[in-house]
Amino acid sequence: METRFDEQGIVRANKPVGAGLYLMELEAEKTAHSIAPGQFVHLRLPRMEAHILRRPFSIYSATPENATIEILYQCVGFGTAHLSELLVGEVLDVMGPLGNTWHTPDSAERALLVGGGVGAAPLFMLAEELLGKGIAFDVVLGAQRKDALVCRTRFEALFMGGSVHAFSLAHANSTLFCATDDGSFGHGGFCTELSKDLLSKQAYDYMAVCGPEPMMRIAVQQALECDTPCEVSLEKRMACGVGACLSCVVDTSEGKKRSCVDGPVFDARKVVFA
Repeated sequence: METRFDEQGIVRANKPVGAGLYLMELEAEKTAHSIAPGQFVHLRLPRMEAHILRRPFSIYSATPENATIEILYQCVGFGTAHLSELLVGEVLDVMGPLGNTWHTPDSAERALLVGGGVGAAPLFMLAEELLGKGIAFDVVLGAQRKDALVCRTRFEALFMGGSVHAFSLAHANSTLFCATDDGSFGHGGFCTELSKDLLSKQAYDYMAVCGPEPMMRIAVQQALECDTPCEVSLEKRMACGVGACLSCVVDTSEGKKRSCVDGPVFDARKVVFA
């Protein structure tokens, strides 16, 4: 049976990490202990009583021992601008965990994770999960410029730091690749150029993609051409977050699905991109 909580989350940190990008740490004990890779939370912001709708956010990371979760978000409108102004100690209403998770095949030996912009955030907990399962994986991150690659250092630490020593020994061929549109870091160009090259040289048993829709469409086509099982995490505007309002409908080969309860992770072969 699905477990969902509605709890009061306390802001422990909320700081800018790039141009228009912020990282919030929330103390939310129940969610931190139950969230799975790929799931999201629905937040009701304080001092926004006139705006009754919650706002969905993917979970970047969870630290159960500290009872905290992290949310990486971009300021794109009134709600996220208000979110960026919240101070340490303020309280949010947190509903979660919501949605489904990534589904790595049990037989997978090697995976490819491709994240564009803040779409890299929902992939980080998946990377941690793959690490725990002993599955080798490569990561491709893309952004417009170097300072927008805000997830890079976290992934680098996963590959190289602390307790990852065993990972380095077991997965010596796993690599982090970066691309920037302006060429300021890593490959000069789109991250899908890197994923295409990797797929042409290496067989993968699973591919996970999240980012802007045009980028996902290209990456999915690459996976299909290589017959690589692929999933995508689709970020949609949501009103209720529990499947009642039909505001986050996704077109699939099996009909219309709700991103909040049938997703946000979908089998890429079944998604009908616009």
